[in-house]
Amino acid sequence: MKVVLFCGGYGMRMRSGASDDVPKPMAMVGPRPLIWHVMRYYAHFGHKDFILCLGYGAHHIKDFFLNYEETTSNDFVLRGGKTELLSTDIADWTITFVQTGVESPIGERLRRVRQHLEGEEMFLANYADVLTDAPLPEMIDRFARRDAGASMMVVPPQSSFHCVELGEDGLVGGITAVSDMPLWENGGYFVLRQEVFDHIPENGDLVADGCGQLAKQGRLVAHQHRGFWKPTDTVKERAALDDAYARGDRPWAVWERDSAGARA
Repeated sequence: MKVVLFCGGYGMRMRSGASDDVPKPMAMVGPRPLIWHVMRYYAHFGHKDFILCLGYGAHHIKDFFLNYEETTSNDFVLRGGKTELLSTDIADWTITFVQTGVESPIGERLRRVRQHLEGEEMFLANYADVLTDAPLPEMIDRFARRDAGASMMVVPPQSSFHCVELGEDGLVGGITAVSDMPLWENGGYFVLRQEVFDHIPENGDLVADGCGQLAKQGRLVAHQHRGFWKPTDTVKERAALDDAYARGDRPWAVWERDSAGARA
């Protein structure tokens, strides 16, 4: 299945200053940017045909792949001054780079790559800045068996805040952590059918418009995931992932876990 990645936003909360024009998916986690980790996740499950919806800072993403250094994350032999790779990351990937506008909302970005999805009954989509260990094959299989237009992965609230129950007299009746409430957040991993395009107007949004309309029609499926899921909306969140990577604590790297199991 083809994978659409939305990677053209400003990422204002991740920027270090006015001169910083690096898009959020290019923020580093270990020796590779976020977008690489997301793509490795999909490629691990056999989905290696990517469509990148570019916008702000597009040249950073293009340059990364046009000048890709396989030796950064693969074993190799240096013989006679020439490099012989023992493994590869992206040699069997297909990556389509599409400029979808600097100011375009997510839904409009999707609309602008529709021509590259012709003939695809189902396809995958992602914000390119969230890491997870979710079982992708299960997510796809469950959706494939349903008569629905879209599937959205949902996760428990990540907020550390507490909600307070107030009585009419102003007394507190209870305090509940947001994470303990029966609520779910959009996890940013989608499985979509072509039907979603029927509900996204020009300059519309994928979630508010596309998924919102499908939900009203009872045609939106939720895939609940309680495992590892981490966004990178802030510098602090990105730094936490980078530190975890350095410690070897990277549950999102399912390709490492499964390959280690195979060797054992």
